[in-house]
Amino acid sequence: MPKIVKLMQGNEACTAGALAAGLRFYAGYPITPSTEIAELCAEELPKVGGKFIQMEDEIGSVAAIIGASLAGKKAMTATSGPGFSLMQECIGYASLCEIPIVIVNVQRMGPSTGMPTSPAQADVMQARWGTHGDHPVIVLAPGNVRECFELTLRAFDLSEKYRVPVIVLTDEVIGHMREKVELPDPAEVHPLRRAMPAAPAGYKPYAADPNGGVPLMAPFGEGYRWHCTGLFHDESGAPSNKGEVADRLLRRLMLKIENNVADISDYASEGIEDCELAVVTFGSSAMSSLSVVRRLRKEGVKAGLLRLKTLWPFPEAAVRELAARAKTIYVPEMNLGQLALEVERVVAGRSRVVRIGKVTGELFRPEEIYNAIMGAK
Repeated sequence: MPKIVKLMQGNEACTAGALAAGLRFYAGYPITPSTEIAELCAEELPKVGGKFIQMEDEIGSVAAIIGASLAGKKAMTATSGPGFSLMQECIGYASLCEIPIVIVNVQRMGPSTGMPTSPAQADVMQARWGTHGDHPVIVLAPGNVRECFELTLRAFDLSEKYRVPVIVLTDEVIGHMREKVELPDPAEVHPLRRAMPAAPAGYKPYAADPNGGVPLMAPFGEGYRWHCTGLFHDESGAPSNKGEVADRLLRRLMLKIENNVADISDYASEGIEDCELAVVTFGSSAMSSLSVVRRLRKEGVKAGLLRLKTLWPFPEAAVRELAARAKTIYVPEMNLGQLALEVERVVAGRSRVVRIGKVTGELFRPEEIYNAIMGAK
């Protein structure tokens, strides 16, 4: 079948990826720089029998998509900065209750209202640890417009497969830039369908292998009766204050991600096979970083690039392998060192790690990264 070639904006590609994945319910509140996703969902969802609701705020938005997912629909919302902060309590609820949802966070300058139209990459740690308590989560980071389509589509598959919230972490630059994108024919896209239990009789919504198994999820309204609570609960969903029940549940929730890092983790690389210095980055910062690495190669410097598409779970194996080759690892990011903290933890002194942070609300220019590398050599 012929491919579909379009000039697309990143936010538009996120919407297209969600629709290809089977999105049928969107609830959201407009916020710069993610608003185009809501606008496009409002336009496109009715054409495929889906529903769009503009909510009163971001708390209501994420609560609504949790409800839609419990009813069997693939559901998504999109937001930025302050709105993502408001969603954290419900993200914790979805994590503990194992409810598949997708949240697109188009990052902007903060904290607080910050600079609403300017890019940043400072939600890395919030995406992983924003809600209280230990909890599982998957965070994907597109590096271009096509990946906005691909990784949003993949976010739905991972969310359904592991019954976990998945966050697509873009930024204002990725969300608003336009590129020529070649999309697959819809007939060639086969999104993952939610695994269903065999019959309502004897159904236990949280019965799973304790070593990281994922329980089967039945939709509300189809004869299955089950309790969904933010309290710690047993296999039937009944609340429990027993320490052993809490311990068993929380460990299983974490293990279902930790035991499947190889399946979840994704990254792109260039020149890392023989590199003596390396750049580790993600999102829009990777575009300038790639230009710098190619320039250094032309100048005879053995430079390599590791671009992370999965931020959480953190791809430790790839970074550890890189540290075995590169004497110095540079980490350009539009914050003051959030990704670098994880790189430093994994490298554990085997390589020198140099932070290159930028918090002006502007995209990295290649010469800025180049000069920082040359100045730190």
